[in-house]
Amino acid sequence: MNKVDSQYKIIFNMSLQDIISKTIKDNDKPIGFDVFMNLALYHAVFGYYRSIKTIFGRHGDFITAPETSDLFGYTLAKQCKQVLNNGDILEFGAGSGVLAAQILFELGRLDSLPGKYYIIELSAQLKDRQIRTIKKVLPEIFNRVEWLTELPKNFKGVVIANEVLDAIPAKRVTFSKGRFVELGVDFQDGSFHWKKFNEPYLNHVASLPDEIDEGYTTEINVQSIAWVKSLYDLILEGTVLLIDYGMDRSEYFHPQRNDGTLKCFFNHKSSDDPFCNIGSQDITTSVNFSDIAESAMDAGFKISGYCTQAMFLISLGIENYLLAEENNEARIKLAQEVKQLVLPGAMGEVFKVLALSKKQTVKLDGFKEQDLTNKL
Repeated sequence: MNKVDSQYKIIFNMSLQDIISKTIKDNDKPIGFDVFMNLALYHAVFGYYRSIKTIFGRHGDFITAPETSDLFGYTLAKQCKQVLNNGDILEFGAGSGVLAAQILFELGRLDSLPGKYYIIELSAQLKDRQIRTIKKVLPEIFNRVEWLTELPKNFKGVVIANEVLDAIPAKRVTFSKGRFVELGVDFQDGSFHWKKFNEPYLNHVASLPDEIDEGYTTEINVQSIAWVKSLYDLILEGTVLLIDYGMDRSEYFHPQRNDGTLKCFFNHKSSDDPFCNIGSQDITTSVNFSDIAESAMDAGFKISGYCTQAMFLISLGIENYLLAEENNEARIKLAQEVKQLVLPGAMGEVFKVLALSKKQTVKLDGFKEQDLTNKL
């Protein structure tokens, strides 16, 4: 048995809890929550997004907008069409592949297919599912879809990231004795628990609130800020559409949100405990869109719009798909799906859309009815 085989044998005889606890032991002190979150979600063997478990849909842990209705992708395709300019589309973390299939189907119907539809996907299991989904629905244009392992160079077109930022590992910090300190993860007596770092948290890239109470806890996502800046370097010209649940800074750091935005999802139930179901549950934090917008502008992007998902879809005419449906039973079903996408109590206001542009001056149709950029 060679050294590599021996290492894999050791790994497969361990659980993800064993691996993370060993990481803490080897570190000889608590690890940052971002390190814990990265291992829980993306460990090469046992990470949540690398497992064979069904993640998306009614039989998974949560339902995304594309899984809710084809109309989400069809409507998003109309925004892509406006700014595609014979370019390509690049989607990050394409999930089950449903959104890619929806967008390509509608762009084909609109005679505006991209030259290529690139997908960057870390999970081999999800990549296989994406291949099956797209090939089944659109076998005639499957050759336009290409999976990449790294960012393309000199990209022109549209970049889509739907529910990507919330899954990027974040740091947790808490206000203690007049300063912010990082909340790490320790392992003692057979269980994980929060542990404050002793030194003040020195933050130079993300905002933190002032004048808050002792014990106020929140998240900052340094990696997502770096990710947005990396996008600017890969894009020659085009538009980036970031769709996720989150809010502007004033709402993100509201005094009543004193325990942050950390959420875990398992079998369609949510909790704030990342230390159970490790590797079997999703771990997310809401997006601070003010931080993302500021880092994007620092990189060179222009902000082309910011609004709720509801108003973005309404601006692009999602209701027209209902009006065009002649079958009454089908129309009723579509109406229920649209409600899930646009009503405030569902996805409509919790999810936001932020558009970034480089060498793109077109006024985007998705922000005709609402643009909350001034709130950022």
